[in-house]
Amino acid sequence: MIMKHAYMSWPFPENLYTLRMPESKPLVAIIMGSKSDWDTMRNAVETLNQLGVPNEARVLSAHRTPDATAEFARGAADRGLRVIIAGAGGAAHLAGVIAAHTWLPVLGVPIQSKLQGLDSLLSTAQMPGGIPVGTLAIGEAGAKNAALLAVAILATSDDALRQELEAFRRKQSEAVLAAKLPG
Repeated sequence: MIMKHAYMSWPFPENLYTLRMPESKPLVAIIMGSKSDWDTMRNAVETLNQLGVPNEARVLSAHRTPDATAEFARGAADRGLRVIIAGAGGAAHLAGVIAAHTWLPVLGVPIQSKLQGLDSLLSTAQMPGGIPVGTLAIGEAGAKNAALLAVAILATSDDALRQELEAFRRKQSEAVLAAKLPG
């Protein structure tokens, strides 16, 4: 084997300063029933990004794009996804439809709706036996907690991610303990 010295020219069009790192494949998908759900579901994306978990977000509808939704769910594991977070309002069948087409864990986030999200909560939580959907709180807290639950699921087999999650929780605890009340 011939060793190249540091002073020899770089054999690729990129140089050491422009070489791109390979992009990580997403481990978590955040799916929402419509673009208007982004205000809620962005909390899941931001939380995953904060913890360094590769993710993707997109709009799919159980009612308006049923074939695309089923195709997405069927191919999710083969594409490397490990957890799916699905948020939807109103009839909120998105998480259930996705869960029916994949063996991956599906976490449902009920979105605020005309009935303050109670319709979404019940539609997401009331899955028939045999097709589980982990259901979180209504709205932004549910989206953030869905991301944290997805991270906890992934962390069972990823020590570095477990350490990130533990550090996140320690920092959160420290902030609560450091809080000073007026007066």
